[in-house]
Amino acid sequence: MTTSAIDARLLSGMFLAGAANLEANKEWINELNVFPVPDGDTGTNMTLTIKSAVKEVSALGDTDSMKDICKAMSSGSLRGARGNSGVILSQLIRGFGKVAKAETALTVPVLADAFDRAVETAYKAVMKPKEGTILTVAKGAALKSRELADAGEENLEAFLGAVLEEAEKVLANTPELLPVLKQAGVVDSGGQGLVQVMKGAYDRFLGKEIDYSALIEKEEEAGEKEPEKEPQEQEFLRFIYKMRMTVLMSKKPSSRDQKEYIEFLKSLGDRVKCAAEGDILHVRIQTNDPGLIIQRSQKFGELGEVRLINLKEAESGRSAVSDKDDSKAEPAAPAKPEPQEVPPQPRKEVGFITVSVGEGIKEIFTGLGVDYVISGGQTMNPSTDDVLQAVEKVNADTIFVLPNNKNIIMAANQAASLTTDKKVVVVPTTTVPQGITAVINYMPDLDAEANKANMTEEIGTVHSAEVTYAVRDTEIDGIRIHEGDIMAIGDSGILTTGKGIEDVTFESLKKIVEDDTEIISIYYGKDVSEEDAEKLRDRAAEAFTSCDVELQYGGQPIYYYILSAE
Repeated sequence: MTTSAIDARLLSGMFLAGAANLEANKEWINELNVFPVPDGDTGTNMTLTIKSAVKEVSALGDTDSMKDICKAMSSGSLRGARGNSGVILSQLIRGFGKVAKAETALTVPVLADAFDRAVETAYKAVMKPKEGTILTVAKGAALKSRELADAGEENLEAFLGAVLEEAEKVLANTPELLPVLKQAGVVDSGGQGLVQVMKGAYDRFLGKEIDYSALIEKEEEAGEKEPEKEPQEQEFLRFIYKMRMTVLMSKKPSSRDQKEYIEFLKSLGDRVKCAAEGDILHVRIQTNDPGLIIQRSQKFGELGEVRLINLKEAESGRSAVSDKDDSKAEPAAPAKPEPQEVPPQPRKEVGFITVSVGEGIKEIFTGLGVDYVISGGQTMNPSTDDVLQAVEKVNADTIFVLPNNKNIIMAANQAASLTTDKKVVVVPTTTVPQGITAVINYMPDLDAEANKANMTEEIGTVHSAEVTYAVRDTEIDGIRIHEGDIMAIGDSGILTTGKGIEDVTFESLKKIVEDDTEIISIYYGKDVSEEDAEKLRDRAAEAFTSCDVELQYGGQPIYYYILSAE
């Protein structure tokens, strides 16, 4: 390879190739998450982050402007950033672009400066940088690039190859820096994501043909037609509805889950077609119970699009799409988290935005005076742009944002830094119970900073736990976990595991309730019956006689119970 510099077109191709390689490996990266929860999503978050930039870069076409390429890479990834690793990736891209945009071509010395700036920018964006993460991998690569540049290396192929090799070595060493990685037997998932971006970019530099098709979000072709009905279909209608649905999967279902799901579909209908394309599950079926199918499908992730055709209506010559008020066939939620519509409102001094999932929890927040609820959380981390759109909708001078998840705080902070016409205050809530406590403890007579300090202090008194199931075998904090186990996750890690939902939940309460605890709150999810939830509440009330035990419907997916003790 004789290329001595990277021009704008080559940089664009390398960026797209890096994104394509990340997309191709995202499920593998998801599986590297330490906690074996159903929503391990580092690979998904990083992919969605970079795809936002891909959209802007692709729109430029064959431009020769390095400045335009860098701007598209930076602005797209910043707004599309979601999850901690996604935000850090966006900051790395931003820092790189600050140096590269001023050049017409990138040589070894320029690349070394750009890598240095990328790492500096990313570290500044993290309040408490932790080694053994994506930051460590990026720093290792930057140090190697500086060493080579200072040694007078001019051959780009040798330079980029050595930098990639060093990044892989640092990644392999992350378990030695973070004991939790070593115990789980994995490398850092965010670091792996960065390495996959670098690998794809290097392949493109070497001249390899890269398939970018998976990166571009395909809009459904207007001319797509349903297969023609067979004659007997109109003669005998056992099932009224023809249903088409997509599910944006937040986890890769096991073979057992797939088999059970298909059997479930067959039990409710006919002409079943179920196929996965990447992280999108496509379902077609004729059924009389679309509501039950929607409910079951949400276990795999967020719904994309749901289409229903009433075959009786179609046969009689009326509208092929049923316009009946069927509560079981309401339009599905969009594939990405999206805030609810808020009617026009007069300007006020203070507003609130929170992040949550589950109709019950949403109602609790709105009942407490929250202006905007962004749908999201563990199963789908909202992006920086999702938060920015919510901020735009709330007509207030100062807006408090409650992320309610440690993996959303950085995206919220990034949104705050990009907002110029309003004061955005991010309260670092990591759980839904903390978010509820924060809102309750807002004091109108205090200014924004004093309120943030007060709310932050109050959420420190809340002990939380979330009960879900394990998706793989692993070991964390000396606790052996097997696929299918029920496990309770507390504020600092795994609390307990077992086989029964109620028993695990009760044992986790025993671990978070302290001598001075006054209130226990239990929020039960969409997969828990009211009867079972009441049984747990009564058991808790009998065991913790000095506490008030409150039971509320949360409606959250994946997590059977969300608990708090304060």
